[in-house]
Amino acid sequence: MFFRGQTVGKYRILSPLGSGGFGSVYLAEDTWIDKKVAIKVPHRQNLDFGELLREPRLLASLSHPNIVTVLTAEKQDDVFFIVMEYVPGDTLEAVIDRDGTLDLARALDYTCQICNAMDHAHKHGIIHRDLRPGNVLVTDQGMIKVADFGTSRFLEIAAHGTTVIGSPPYMAPEQFQGKAVFASDIYSLGVTMYQMFTGVLPYDTPMPADLDKLMRGELASPPKLKNPKLPKAISDIVMKAIAADIPSRYQRASDLLDAVLAARTPAPASRRPWRQVPSSPGSTASDEVQDIQARLKARETVQAKFCWKCGKALAARADACPFCSERQ
Repeated sequence: MFFRGQTVGKYRILSPLGSGGFGSVYLAEDTWIDKKVAIKVPHRQNLDFGELLREPRLLASLSHPNIVTVLTAEKQDDVFFIVMEYVPGDTLEAVIDRDGTLDLARALDYTCQICNAMDHAHKHGIIHRDLRPGNVLVTDQGMIKVADFGTSRFLEIAAHGTTVIGSPPYMAPEQFQGKAVFASDIYSLGVTMYQMFTGVLPYDTPMPADLDKLMRGELASPPKLKNPKLPKAISDIVMKAIAADIPSRYQRASDLLDAVLAARTPAPASRRPWRQVPSSPGSTASDEVQDIQARLKARETVQAKFCWKCGKALAARADACPFCSERQ
């Protein structure tokens, strides 16, 4: 849709970042304020304008450190696009492809951050429906940013999402039947956890003949069988997250987060399989774990912020509006 060096409004396209089933993403520069941004161009441009605005409106309602921030939506030269914060780093998918099985402390850290993001979305009545490593960004500092809410849906619009949307094999069994609930996102997160802890998926992409087995929960074996070093408590949490039967799963991301935090409570050093190396003189492994727990346990909601003058959405910590330059 766009090409390197092209100028679209005030944005100069620097390079393509990737393309998925719903749109292409480009790295661009906001030439007014010399800031890099990510621009997402939906493949389907012939939709009703209100439908095109659905994803940016969803993202605008979600202001959280672990969710990619939407800056604005624009239409230039008959091309609609969404302008988002640029997150330097890799996707979690690329991290797993490169590193294989992740260190336990690192995988649990990422899990908790994703839980915080999904807990925030669920509290706003939003189900993601396509949560997977390819839609999770990891910054150079290890911060997680959940992206691509293009397939999301406000739960209040219907009793549940009613379109077969998702990315096998991260889709919950009920999603193959055109249904999605909060616990469907938990299933997808459980599959992502399995992949981080073992370096592989719990099963191959289900074929039509395998769907009955998927519905009965017969395709996945405990991750501890593939990674004997994984604590049984964590393995059990993963298996509950990917339970085929919806009521048998964690129902909310906050439930899964509580279980993970309880399982990683510091044990005696001789029995602590995920003991961390102190990062500074005088600190202990226990201090490190407790500090991470306290940081990840915090779920305070960051309120949406808008410019007092022009009314456009601002980044959570912006002190000046990028559109009208007014101090906030």
